[in-house]
Amino acid sequence: MTRVAVVTGGSAGLGRATVRELAAKGWDVAVIARGQEGVDAAAAEVVAAGQRGLALSVDVADREAVERAADRIEAELGPIDLWVNGVMVGVFGRFLDTAPEDFERALNVTYLGFVNGTRAALTRMVPRDRGHVIQVGSALGFRGIPLQAAYCGAKHAIVGFTESVVSELIEQGSKVQVSRVDMPALNTIQFNWVKSQLPHHPQPVAPIYQPEVGARAIAATAERPRRRTWVGESTVYTILGNRISGRFADWYAAKTLVSGQQIASKDGQSLPSNLYEPVEGDHGAHGVFDDNAHAWSPQTWWVENRRLGNGIIGAALGIVGAVAVAAGRRR
Repeated sequence: MTRVAVVTGGSAGLGRATVRELAAKGWDVAVIARGQEGVDAAAAEVVAAGQRGLALSVDVADREAVERAADRIEAELGPIDLWVNGVMVGVFGRFLDTAPEDFERALNVTYLGFVNGTRAALTRMVPRDRGHVIQVGSALGFRGIPLQAAYCGAKHAIVGFTESVVSELIEQGSKVQVSRVDMPALNTIQFNWVKSQLPHHPQPVAPIYQPEVGARAIAATAERPRRRTWVGESTVYTILGNRISGRFADWYAAKTLVSGQQIASKDGQSLPSNLYEPVEGDHGAHGVFDDNAHAWSPQTWWVENRRLGNGIIGAALGIVGAVAVAAGRRR
C-alpha cells in the first residue's frame, strides 16, 4: 500500500531525521524546505531506502507557494496521507534587543508556516475524509524561557491554533486526525545557524536528546495516531512543573537559562544565519552537541511501544488479580 507523507523543514535537524524514519517505515516522502541541496539530499535518502522521494524548495511563510507544492506532491506521488509540520527559524537574544523585522520573520515561518501547511493538508484531506496532520510542538510551547521570545510565542500559538482546528474537525464529524508531538531540547543544526545576539555559541537547555529520539516519536504517532504526545522526561517535567507553579518556573528560568543557553567552547562553529535565506549545503540531522546528547529516553520508549507497554501493564494487573484471588481462597 502506497503511503504519502510530507515533511516541512525536512532538509535538516529533526525534520531530516523524521524523513529518514518515515522512509524506513515504508512511507513515500516529499521534503519541503528552502535549501535545494538539503531537500535534494533528503529525498535521495528516501529513494535509497526503497521509497519514492520528492524534493521541493519552498518557503513555508509563502502560502501560495505551499499550495503549489501540495498540488505537485499529489500530482507526482498521489494523495497526501500524512503532513508533518516541523519547520522553524529562530532569533536568540533579549526581546527588546531583537529587531522587529527579525522577530516577525521568525513568527511568519515558525507559526504561519504551520498554519499554511495545515491549510494545504486539510483542504485536500477533509473532502476525502481521511488523512493525518502532525504538528511538531515543544515544551517551550507551554513554558517560555528567556532569549527565545519569538520561538516560544510561535510554539504557544501553535498549541491554541491546533486545539481550535481539532475542535472544528470533531464538530464536523471528520475522520481526519490532527496530532501534536511536543519536543525536548534536541541536538540539531538549529543552534549553528540561528540568528544570535549572544556573546557565546547558543546551546539547547539540558538535557539534550538526539533528533532521532523525536523522529521515532513522530513516526510512532504517524503509525498509531494520538492527539497529544510528550517526548522526553524533560518535556514532562517542564509542562507539569509550569502547571504546578508558574511563579517558580519564572524565577528558575530567570536565574539559570540565560547562561544555560550559551557555551563558550563552541565559539567559531556558527554558520551564517538562515533567518531570511537558506544556508548552502547539506547539513544533515545532528548539531555540534553529540558528546552531550542522549540517544534514548525511557519515556519515549514508552511512546514508541505503547501497545507493548499496555500489554505489560495488563499482564502485571492480571498477575496481581490472580494472586489476590488465590489469597482470598486460602483465607
